[in-house]
This record gives sequence, structure tokens and C-alpha cells, in this order.
Amino acid sequence: MDKILIIDDSHLQAEALKQILENDYEITVSHTAEDGLRNAKSGVYSLILLDIIMPDINGFLILEQLQETFLTKYIPVILITCLNDERNEERGLSLGAVDYIVKPFKPVIVKARVNTHIKLFRYQMRFRRQAMFDELTGIANRRNYSTESLKKWREAIRLGLPYTICMIDVDKFKVYNDTFGHPAGDQILIAVAKAVSSYMHRATDFFARYGGEEFVMILIGNDAESSYKYLKKIRQAIEDLHLPHAPSTAKWVTVSIGGITLTPKEGDQYETFLKIADNMLYDAKEYGRNMVVWSNNGQEQWREK
Repeated sequence: MDKILIIDDSHLQAEALKQILENDYEITVSHTAEDGLRNAKSGVYSLILLDIIMPDINGFLILEQLQETFLTKYIPVILITCLNDERNEERGLSLGAVDYIVKPFKPVIVKARVNTHIKLFRYQMRFRRQAMFDELTGIANRRNYSTESLKKWREAIRLGLPYTICMIDVDKFKVYNDTFGHPAGDQILIAVAKAVSSYMHRATDFFARYGGEEFVMILIGNDAESSYKYLKKIRQAIEDLHLPHAPSTAKWVTVSIGGITLTPKEGDQYETFLKIADNMLYDAKEYGRNMVVWSNNGQEQWREK
């Protein structure tokens, strides 16, 4: 279910909007600009309904901040306002709002416009993800990763956000191919890519096929502990698919995962930390496979088992 964020200081109006939409969408309400911006930066929303007249900061300034923030810039915003004049409507649309609804609003109009922009958001997200994709698995390819990883790296430095690099490798994949054949191996790669993708709900999350049976994931905004827990869930989900492996090797197809979370600074080199993530993956293999090994960019290494 798509998630919508309502930012409105009026409890009455926010509740009215929530009642109109809650049967079709998961609704979160923020009554202050600060709380609204904090919620928006989670990156999980498909649409934001934003009141222009707010006591602490007006909606136009909130909209500017949303447009300038990497984690929220792709989320469509509909302005809700009593300012029924062309000048304010033009200002809102020029700042990046996708629509403008004037109070008192009609439920049927709100639902129709919200439904339209949710559909457009879904289409745009699909288009972005398919622009450079791996033909077999349908996820981003190595070329796409090379561009996106450095773009996100620069954004993380600029915004002072945690950055996670994660490497995922199918355990003993060569043995699987030798036993069942390459077409069967291709189906395993497709299944793994689908399982991981099902856990990625934010527009800022990035997942790609790195090469062969290896995948790479980039997360922005997650601290080390939450990233580690998140990847443990993904590893378990792949094991729970119960895809039979070669009998002499393992019961089920599994993956090993290695990664690092850091807050990059000017002068830090992405390749240095990619190498650390790759070393964590190597350690996961050495420790016995089917596990997550993580670095918090300090002196600690976390190991799942």
C-alpha cells in the first residue's frame, strides 16, 4: 500500500484528509514543519499533502527544502491551501509542487488528484529503475551502479548522511551451475534479485547486479545498526525461499553478505570503502557462508553467526 504524508497544523483538516484517503493508502500526519520534514526524509512516501499556511514556517519554504533534499526531491507534493489566487498557485507550481488544491476541498476531487499523482509517481519510479537495467534480472546493471553510487556518495557528503555499501554473493554458485546447468542458475539469480528488491521501498535505495552471481546495494540515511539488521532480514528471506542446492553442497540456496556503513567526508574515496565492503563479504565466506558480516567504520566487525 502506498504511503502518504500529510503536513498540516490544523488537526481538523488533517483528520478530514486522512478520512478521505485512509481506505486506499497508509496515512501519516505531521502537525509541524519540523516533524513533517523529519518524516519525509524517511523516503518511504509516494505523495505529500502540504498546507501552505503553517505557524512555524510557511509551506512554500517547506516545499523548497523538500525539493533541495536528496531523500525527498522525487516525492510529489500537492499543496492544500485557502490562498485562491493565481500568484500563489504559480509560485507553488514553480517551486516544484505537482498540484494545487484550494479549500474548502471536495473529497471526490482530493481522491481523484491523489490517485492520479500516485499513479504518475509509480510510473516515474519504474522508468527510473528501467533506464539502465540488467537484462536477466531486471534490476540495475553495473554501468548504472557506477553512475549512481558516486552520485549518491557526493550527496551523502554534502548532506552529512550515513552511506551504506553492501555486497551480496550467491553461495557456491559455480557448483549449482555445474550440477543443474546455466539456465537453472539464471533462475536462481532472478529469484535472488526479486527477493532483495521486494525489501526496497524508498526511492533513494539502490540495488544492482555487480557481475556474475554478485550484487551490490547502496543505502543512504541508514545507520550501521539498522543497515545490519535490514540485511540480516534479506539474507534470511533468501534462505526461506527453500531453493534446493546441489545435495553435496547445501540444502538450500543461500547468500553471503558483507558491508560497511559510514558518514563520508570531503577527501574520502569511495573505492576505499567499496574494498572494505568486499573484504566483509570475503570474511562472510570464510566464516562459513550464509551470514552477514558488517563494519561500522570503527574498530568493530559485526558477524551474524
